[in-house]
Amino acid sequence: MTPDVDLTARPPGPHPFRDRFLALDCRLFEAVAARHWPGADPLLPRLSRAANHGVLWFATAAALAATRSPRARRAAARGVASLALASATINTVGKRSVRRPRPVLDPVPAIRRLKRQPITTSFPSGHAASAAAFATGVALESRGWGAAVAPLAAAVAVSRVYTGAHFPSDVLAGAALGAGAAYAVRGLVPTRDLVPPPGRPHVDAPALPDGAGLVVVVNKGSGTADRVRALQDALPAAETVECEPADVRAELEKAAARARVLGVCGGDGTVNAAADVALRRDLPLAVLPGGTLNHFALDLGIEEVRDVVRALQRGDAVRVDVGRFSSGKTRGCFLNTFSLGVYPELVRERERWSRRIGGWPAGVLAALRVLRADRRPLEVELGGRTHPLWLLFAGNGTYHRMGLAPGRRYDLADGRLDVRVVRGGRHPAARLLAAAVAGPLSRSPVHSAVRVRRLRLDGLAPGTLLAYDGEVTEVEGEVTLEKLPEALAVYRPLPVH
Repeated sequence: MTPDVDLTARPPGPHPFRDRFLALDCRLFEAVAARHWPGADPLLPRLSRAANHGVLWFATAAALAATRSPRARRAAARGVASLALASATINTVGKRSVRRPRPVLDPVPAIRRLKRQPITTSFPSGHAASAAAFATGVALESRGWGAAVAPLAAAVAVSRVYTGAHFPSDVLAGAALGAGAAYAVRGLVPTRDLVPPPGRPHVDAPALPDGAGLVVVVNKGSGTADRVRALQDALPAAETVECEPADVRAELEKAAARARVLGVCGGDGTVNAAADVALRRDLPLAVLPGGTLNHFALDLGIEEVRDVVRALQRGDAVRVDVGRFSSGKTRGCFLNTFSLGVYPELVRERERWSRRIGGWPAGVLAALRVLRADRRPLEVELGGRTHPLWLLFAGNGTYHRMGLAPGRRYDLADGRLDVRVVRGGRHPAARLLAAAVAGPLSRSPVHSAVRVRRLRLDGLAPGTLLAYDGEVTEVEGEVTLEKLPEALAVYRPLPVH
């Protein structure tokens, strides 16, 4: 039998809007092909080829990272992450949803054509998506670097039409998808400007327009010569004292005796020593980041020399909490973190290797060595009961996760210690990872977190390692932690409106 066929059915009719749009797209393509831009014929095809497989953008990211600016490095990482998401979306969804053939190359002069023509479908443009994703990602983290990268990204996008690889609408659609990918990445890992740095409570501090009264102690071991020169150029009346790491504390004491404002340039350990001196001398502190991590400076909103210079010139400062620990005759303060258990061992192991292979590789190697070692958990008496712990962490202020990003503090004067513990048991690496993924204020049989003003620990064995702001010491018996609310005045730039 012959199947029923509707002889009255008609093929799909014309789509006036779509047809007009495609006709306009073709006319724009032909207009670009007919136009001659001086210098573009040799340049744009090379630029288009350089962007194949994201090579141009990876090279640009490497150049940004080489500046050693924290903001530039974050911009590079965000740009690469945005590019990766855009490329994955284009190749898995975009190219397969609209199978549009490539333009006919007849109107395009031979000198402009790519030596190897792409074989994938035309819509949307993957090159334009990658360019827009990288440039937008960089700009979301740093407007200055975004403005520097944007012309290069625009040139790559234009080159795809100029060489005949795409219609204009392919490029526009790709660019829109790329920008959307950058914003999607920001939704997962927010930029720092989405959470204003802590700005309370404001305190009156000396304004030093030319730096007179500021004495800055510089740890030469931090490799900060370029930052010191920039500070001297901006504040010519400031005094700088460069010293070896072993002499930092002695030089801080001397500087505090003649300074209106005590300044310090170095990593978190150096800043910790300066804070201890500033507390005892009742001096405001100016922090110029110069170490590998610079957690305290970054949480204050200080990344570059110009940030602390602006705060000093205007007298912008805030009060922050300080954490304090004591164990017998051993006493100290911490601006960032205090920890017992595997982390102090990791810090000590990292210091052994950092000068040989660099900070980040040393950190990875230290983690592998510490977690693979055969050891017993730390025994701690807490609340009258003995607990086996792999880690006890106390933060000076509450640490919050930004999307999938590592934690940072929104408030440096919240009056709380952010205490987290990872309980003893089998598979310490898995337990530590679970605690890191779970985030703050979590409770489980493996880990938990609370916020307190004071904490007392007892029963620590002789030689127990304690880490505070990257420094390591030994304690035994009882350890007491407490907060010193709003104890330290620190310069930090106020938001510019």
